[in-house]
Amino acid sequence: MEKNKSKCLHIIIIILGIIWVSIPVFHANLWFDESYSVGMANHTFSEIWNIGGHDVHPVLYYWILHIIQLLFGNQIILYRIFSAICVAILGILGYTHIRKDFGDKTGMFFSFLVFFFPINLVYAGELRMYTLAMLLVTLMAIYAYRIYKRKEEKNIKNWILFAIFSLASAYSHYYALVAAGIINLLLFISFVVEEKKKKQFTYSLKAFILSAVIQIACYLPWIMYLLLQVSQVSNGFWIGISFPGTIIEFFTFQFTGNLGDTTYVSNILAGIFGIIICVYMIYLYVKRKKENKENSDENKKKESNLALLAISVYGLVILAVCLASLIIWRPVIYARYMLCVTGLFLFFLADTMAKMGNQKWNMLISTLCIAISIVIMINLVQNNYDASNQEPLNYIKENIQEGDVILNGNEGSGFVIGANYPEHTHYFWDQANWNVEEAYRAFGTDMHTVYNLDDFKNFTGRVWIINANNYAICDYVLENFENAELLEKKEFKTKYKNFEYTFALVNFRDVP
Repeated sequence: MEKNKSKCLHIIIIILGIIWVSIPVFHANLWFDESYSVGMANHTFSEIWNIGGHDVHPVLYYWILHIIQLLFGNQIILYRIFSAICVAILGILGYTHIRKDFGDKTGMFFSFLVFFFPINLVYAGELRMYTLAMLLVTLMAIYAYRIYKRKEEKNIKNWILFAIFSLASAYSHYYALVAAGIINLLLFISFVVEEKKKKQFTYSLKAFILSAVIQIACYLPWIMYLLLQVSQVSNGFWIGISFPGTIIEFFTFQFTGNLGDTTYVSNILAGIFGIIICVYMIYLYVKRKKENKENSDENKKKESNLALLAISVYGLVILAVCLASLIIWRPVIYARYMLCVTGLFLFFLADTMAKMGNQKWNMLISTLCIAISIVIMINLVQNNYDASNQEPLNYIKENIQEGDVILNGNEGSGFVIGANYPEHTHYFWDQANWNVEEAYRAFGTDMHTVYNLDDFKNFTGRVWIINANNYAICDYVLENFENAELLEKKEFKTKYKNFEYTFALVNFRDVP
C-alpha cells in the first residue's frame, strides 16, 4: 500500500513538473544563439554537417531540428518545445530507471529536482542543445552503471544502449564528449581491475573494447572538424575569463541560471542558495564516510559511493576543460556548457538526500527550489510574453519589401531578425574579424560575410542596417557613400534577453 502511494506521488510530481517547465516555453522570440539554431535547421543534413564543422558545437541537435523542420516546417515554438521534451524525459527517467536502480526515494527526488531545480526551468525552453546533451549524458551514465552492476551477465541490450547514448552525447556537445570519455575510461579501468583479479580476459572487457572501437569509428568522421574547431579556438575564441568574477558567475549559474547581464534572481540569493546546498552536501558526505567505516557490508558501501562517483565525473569534466584551456592557451570553460552534465549533479543531490538526508533539511532544500523557481517563473513569463518582444518583428514585417537586403554588424541583433527572412540576401560586416564566414552560412546560402563595405559602392536598392543599440554602421555608410540616402530610423528595446534593436533603412541610388 505504501509502495503504491509512493508511485502515485512520483507520477503526480512528474505531471506537475512537465506542466511547470512548459509554462514559459510557448513563444517565438529569439536571441543570437537561438537564431543560429533556427538558421541551421533550414539546411540539409549534409549542409548542417559541413557548416557545423566551422561552428563550436557538434551537429546532432541541428539534425534533430532539421527533422522537425521537414515534418512541420520552420516552427520556432516546436523547436523550443523539443528542449522541454528533453527535460520531461529526463524527469521521467527518475520513475522508469533511477527508481528501479536506486530506490523509490532517490527516483522521486531526482524527478523533483529535474523539474523544480531553478536552472532547469530557465533552460527547458532554450532553443539550444543543452537539455538534449543533459538527457543523453544521464542515459549514458545510467547504462554504464547497469553494465558495471551486472558485469557478469551478457546483456547485449545494455551495451548497445550505452554505446548509442555515449556516441550521441559526443555528437551533441563537447562537454558531453568529455563526459563520455571520462565514463568510458572509468568503465575500462574497472574492467581491467576485474580482469587482474580473475586473471582472465573477461566478457565485460571484451564487450567494452568492441563498444569503444565502434564509438571511435563512428566519431572519426567528425575528428577533422574537431581539430579544425580547436585550431579556431586557439586563434581567438569569444569566451573570456576573469577572477573572481568568472568563478562567482560559474557558481551562481549552476543553481539559478544567472549568466552575465541576464539575472533571474538576485545573485546574492543565488549564492546563498548554492552555499546552503554545498554545506548540506558536505555534511552528508562526512556522515556517509563515517557510516561507511562502520559498515561491514561491502555491497552497501559500493552503493553509497555511487552518488560520489556521479559528482566526481561532474568535477572531472570541470578539471578536463580547465586543462584544455591551459593546453590551447585560451579559456574554453563556460558556465552554460556545464548543463551537459547537470543530470549527474542532480542525481548526486537526489541520492545523497534520499539515502543520508535529514527530513527537515530535505524539506528546506525542496522548499527553496520551489521558491526560487517561482521567482524565476514570474521573471520568465514577464520577459518571454511581453508585448515589446514582437514590436521589432512587426515593424520589419510591415515594412520589408521583396528584394530588400539586410546588413548586420557584430552585435548579433540583425541575425535574430534575419532568421525570420531566410529568403532575403544577408550581409555580415565582420568588423572584428571573427573568422566566422563559413559558420555563418547557417543563416542562409545568401549570407555574405564582408570585411569592408566596398561591395556596396555599385549597389542599388534598399538595405536594412540592423544593429544592437547604436547607428554606427548607418553613420559610416552615410558618411562614406554618396549614393546612400537614409529613409527611416527606428529603435526597440525588448524584454526577452534584454535585446535591443536599431533599424536604419537606407536606399542606395543608382548614380550615373
